[in-house]
Amino acid sequence: MSEFAFELELCAHLESRCEGILARQLGASVADPGGRILDVIRVEPGPAFDDRLALTSESIPDAAIDADVGTGQARYWKDAFDCHPDRARRATERACEIGFFERERRKGREYVRQVARYPDWYDRIVGIENKPDLGRPGDLEAQLRTDVSLALVDEVVLATESYVTGAHLNRIPDEVGVWRVHRDGDPTAAGSAFEIEVVRDPSPLAVDEPGIEPLETRPGRTEIAVVEPDAKADARRRIAERAYGKGWRTYAFPDCGACRTDDSSAATLPHCSWKGRVVDAGSECGPSCAGYEPASDSRPAIDLEAERDRRTPWIADPEGKRRRQSGLDQFD
Repeated sequence: MSEFAFELELCAHLESRCEGILARQLGASVADPGGRILDVIRVEPGPAFDDRLALTSESIPDAAIDADVGTGQARYWKDAFDCHPDRARRATERACEIGFFERERRKGREYVRQVARYPDWYDRIVGIENKPDLGRPGDLEAQLRTDVSLALVDEVVLATESYVTGAHLNRIPDEVGVWRVHRDGDPTAAGSAFEIEVVRDPSPLAVDEPGIEPLETRPGRTEIAVVEPDAKADARRRIAERAYGKGWRTYAFPDCGACRTDDSSAATLPHCSWKGRVVDAGSECGPSCAGYEPASDSRPAIDLEAERDRRTPWIADPEGKRRRQSGLDQFD
């Protein structure tokens, strides 16, 4: 099966059995942003998880969290940031839009305060690398060695459908856990069999210690960066926030009658009845497909945000902490 379908089905399975937040395709590097993308991230709840649920459904900008803006006296927004003014302006606007900041005007100047203190809402972060077919490993070994040496997440797991041999285990770091996925039937249907066999448990990584991030590899030489614990902590917070706002339902449904859209007790995935599997609408669907049929106007609407709200702790429209509604009508 495709890695895309494997990823969605694994997320749907984990969501039904694990607490916390799941997200797909998030950056997991520090010195080289975008240099490492983890397939799935699971963020486990921390002591103030409920406070985060009540605050906003969106990701809070990193610059807004770092800004010298508290919940007491409002501050002139330009004095509260230690970054480029354009980034500060974007962060201010977004933080106000999502309800993390509230603002007021004083003599033509804009002042902001936090509606609530940023909560200690997440605990462990687990990274899951999906490789359904170990016969086509790609850069798997290098990717997992990067995850272990950087130690940005607390644990790393490899998920596969392949039979896992001793040779496979010897090629990846001992710290990486291994799951073998067994599927029976349509995983989008209620009652379908989807089991995870734990071949090897993951070992905790040293997230509170400096990490080594490989950058560029040349023959006989690899450039590296030493990533200090403070930088890792900031990156972990960004990952957690991005995961909170994004979730894993970031896929599209094809405009095709062969794509089943019924909303059962299981997660709603883009399952094609003609292909008999989950499909990636952006790369393999459309009128050029031999199984394409125009979608009916009566096909039920798909609301993935509402489904996430219904099936997970995440709240689509929390009440928030705003003391009063902020809007353009408050400005001079």
